[in-house]
Amino acid sequence: MSDVATTARGPSYGDVARAAERIRGAAHRTPVLTSRTADARTGGRLFFKAENLQRAGAFKFRGAYNAIAALPEDARRRGVIAYSSGNHAQAIALAARLLGVPATIVMPLDAPAMKVAATRDYGAEIVTYDRYTQDREALGRAIAAERSLSLIPPYDHPDVIAGQGTLALELIEETGPLDILVTCLGGGGQLAGCALAAAELMPRARVYGVEPEAGNDGQRSFREGRIVRIPVPQTIADGAQTTHLGDHTFPIIARHVTDVLTVSDAQLVETMRFFAERMKLVVEPTGCLAAASVLGGLLDVRDLQVGIVISGGNVDLASFARLIAG
Repeated sequence: MSDVATTARGPSYGDVARAAERIRGAAHRTPVLTSRTADARTGGRLFFKAENLQRAGAFKFRGAYNAIAALPEDARRRGVIAYSSGNHAQAIALAARLLGVPATIVMPLDAPAMKVAATRDYGAEIVTYDRYTQDREALGRAIAAERSLSLIPPYDHPDVIAGQGTLALELIEETGPLDILVTCLGGGGQLAGCALAAAELMPRARVYGVEPEAGNDGQRSFREGRIVRIPVPQTIADGAQTTHLGDHTFPIIARHVTDVLTVSDAQLVETMRFFAERMKLVVEPTGCLAAASVLGGLLDVRDLQVGIVISGGNVDLASFARLIAG
């Protein structure tokens, strides 16, 4: 039977603060970047939290390391298992290697090749599945039970949520209170963790999550007041091809988030191009979700201080070149 690091209760800001201490020295304190061009285009003062420069190339390392480090010693010896299209996979694989823990990762057959290669290079065992015909959650639970591994899902886990919240804590420490915080949204780990930090440290701020318009389960869930499940969405934002929010993430989002917005794949490509040309950053499509909503004018940010999460930079260079070439 698999172990979990915390009880079934939802995480609190105290868990975010403890996660910050736990990951200190392991996770990078990523830079907060600005752009005069972005400010001029939007009329706001924008602060980009560059998690594309995080270890393993995405914010996911924070939650992965926190969750594994919080496990009891006997659970660590047996090992961990996770399912992921790429960024959580790499994060778990790297965090497990750093902590001396065996890792097994369930990855879709069509996961980006560079993410699969990186996960394998970090030392994890990879089990593949078809994301359109197989249930990764059921597969992960089955392997965890069979091998007595600790299952660490990509977003619906208290220690993962708390770890992701540390990025907002760092951002606020650097910028001071913001008027608006905008994060990417897949299963809700990043948005939920950041919302916990924002509610504690800048309770008057508005918090938004942004997901692909082809996969608007989060928006529908938020507006309908229940978890809505959808088929696997067809979008270039592979890190947000989730089908539903989680039992832990949804209540936090419902309580602390202002709204959930959506952007098109075309807007993501345009934002990738902006980051490459104007800020000299390689950002994957999923990592552009939050920025695309602000640069695309979905929010009026004139004369406001705005924090924007760039969630990751793990994109195959051939695909990146093809997309931004237009």
